[in-house]
Amino acid sequence: MERVKLNCVPMLFFCLCITPALCQTSMKPTERTVSYLNKFRMEFSKHIPAKHPALLEEYYAGNIRLMPPFQKTVMGKGNVTLYYEAFLKRFTIHGLTRSEMEILDLGSQVMESGTFTLRVTLMSTGTQHTLTGKYLDLWAEADDGDLKLITDAWNFNQHYGELHDQLRFPDVPSLHTALLPNVVVNNNLHFELAALNRMLDVTVTEHDGNSWSMFFADDAMSFASYYPPNVGRKAIDDYIRTHVQELPVFEGLDIRSDHVDDLGRFTVEYASHIASWKNGSSSGVSMGKDIRIWRRGENCSLKLFRTIGMYD
Repeated sequence: MERVKLNCVPMLFFCLCITPALCQTSMKPTERTVSYLNKFRMEFSKHIPAKHPALLEEYYAGNIRLMPPFQKTVMGKGNVTLYYEAFLKRFTIHGLTRSEMEILDLGSQVMESGTFTLRVTLMSTGTQHTLTGKYLDLWAEADDGDLKLITDAWNFNQHYGELHDQLRFPDVPSLHTALLPNVVVNNNLHFELAALNRMLDVTVTEHDGNSWSMFFADDAMSFASYYPPNVGRKAIDDYIRTHVQELPVFEGLDIRSDHVDDLGRFTVEYASHIASWKNGSSSGVSMGKDIRIWRRGENCSLKLFRTIGMYD
């Protein structure tokens, strides 16, 4: 895996925050990395339908974070296996395919994103469903040099109604990351992210689509729930313009983060939210989780580069 190289000439009189972020670095992964991730993708599509999820544990980091839709976050390789075992007790899988969109070397981590198709039968009713969606995986290099999966997140391209309740497994150890302590603001990066989150609180609460769009880079990708992948400025602007019309009234919104990985040019933020909302005669409190990958541009500003979000 390629590391970020400082191969640019510092120009202090143009910008005071001289960091690796100002250097143009390749995000192309090595052939070995691509081959390894291709192998995992094939084995994932084989072992999960065959009801052998434990065979995938060799790929997992000990502290892997699984972020499924409609399920609280699952931590640790043993609990990840329990999640898939619970899923397989409720559903029969007839087909599972993942199609890679991109693999990017972010420095000390590798990101893979793509789409998936899952064909299942709900055993309790015998009804068949074809589910489509997006996924985002993060890999890190272990002490032995192998890549280990540290995060696996996915969501669906559309709303599947009452089936969502069948995708919750209360007996699987999991937690609302929105209830974890916030990242301590003890350095400039954490201060910057905290400030951006406070601004995002206000932006979303006020349904301010124009300001919301400005959080994203022009070449960003957004994997939002109930939508196909939004790729690039126009698609993201169109999505936000539509989505703000769908939002309820927020009586309270707290966007937070419980973990941040500083990769130099890129920052991986594990974010979540607690929302108190009302919509006509309905109201409630909901929670969700996100992965936000920020990229620092040549003018030193942070912009959202890749994002995916799931409801708890």
